[in-house]
Amino acid sequence: MRILLFTGKGGVGKTTTAAATALACAKKGYKTLVVSTDPAHSLSDALNVSLKPEPTFIQENLWGQEFDVYYSMKKHWGSMRQLMLTIFRWKGVKNIVAEELSVLPGMEEASAFLWIEKYYREKAYDVLIIDSAPTGETLTLLTLPQVTKSWLTKAFPGQRFAIKTVGSILRRTKGIPLDKGYEELQRLFDKLETVQQIMLDPKVCSIRIVANPERMVIQEAKRAYTYLQLYGYNVDGIVVNRILPEEAGKAGSVFENYVRSQKQYLEEIEESFQPLPIFKVGHLGQEVFGLELLDAIGESVYADRDPAEILHNENPFEVTEFNNHYMIAIRLPFLKQDDFTVKKYGDELVIDVNSRRKSVFLPRFANFLKMSEYAYNDSWLHIKLLKDSK
Repeated sequence: MRILLFTGKGGVGKTTTAAATALACAKKGYKTLVVSTDPAHSLSDALNVSLKPEPTFIQENLWGQEFDVYYSMKKHWGSMRQLMLTIFRWKGVKNIVAEELSVLPGMEEASAFLWIEKYYREKAYDVLIIDSAPTGETLTLLTLPQVTKSWLTKAFPGQRFAIKTVGSILRRTKGIPLDKGYEELQRLFDKLETVQQIMLDPKVCSIRIVANPERMVIQEAKRAYTYLQLYGYNVDGIVVNRILPEEAGKAGSVFENYVRSQKQYLEEIEESFQPLPIFKVGHLGQEVFGLELLDAIGESVYADRDPAEILHNENPFEVTEFNNHYMIAIRLPFLKQDDFTVKKYGDELVIDVNSRRKSVFLPRFANFLKMSEYAYNDSWLHIKLLKDSK
């Protein structure tokens, strides 16, 4: 199964592009499901079809779905939900508030991951298209396994035995399956890590960034690309959406300055994101919804190309061995020298890039290697580890 995830700044047209790609895949004969992970769903509006928390048939080879966290919790995590509700009620939280609080941090994103795991395991579809939330939430989704494991450790430090013991007592007396809830929580995190490994596989998952030819949007697209490379995800294309035709910028037109600056921004995108494939979509001059207009956008983006193919694959992580040291290279485009720091703790490299942190776990023998220096040039961070730490 192929997984295509669309991300970018809010309002750039991610939903439209994702829906158009799904329609193009379906026309190629792929059994395709397009899903929305954005809590502020607009996929139904784009397709002009009412979607549900379960896959909804749209037309031949095409289904759509809008995730709902409460529906997902009741469907997949009944025992875990009961665990959280019971804990909050023990603390004196009223029922209605406890119901709200039972949705754990990151559960919106976790529900998306579990549906993805289900579809991948069942091989239910040939292509899964993910209409993701804006960039920040997408990064939260993709780094969720580490975040949730940290949350579990802090919420229940060393409490597994206690919870199982108390849970068995409460089940006998009150019918409350706390231990089962905790085991369900553990299984949840195991599945999250499984799905993350699936999405890190460039043969399975490609991420496509949607942007407009505007300064703020391009800056966020650059940051997204850097962070996605940092975490090891394969970005295989950039879709530049809503490009105004040159005639719209004729002298005296309200769009004269916009079209002039748009030309400069398009040149910047071409220069900055090479060698990624860059797809340009002209502004249709109207609000885009419904299958007919989405079909036109799909044709504009992909033309004769297969939308499900791997458009680009570049390994952002390399290790080279020399006589007395190892050189680790990580591709992180668009950085400045003051944007990051690198530290080594045992067999772990910790890279801080602005507000994002990445842990790179090395083989165990790296415990005995000493980081002597690191340098950044031509979009690559090079880290030198000495074999002899004396």
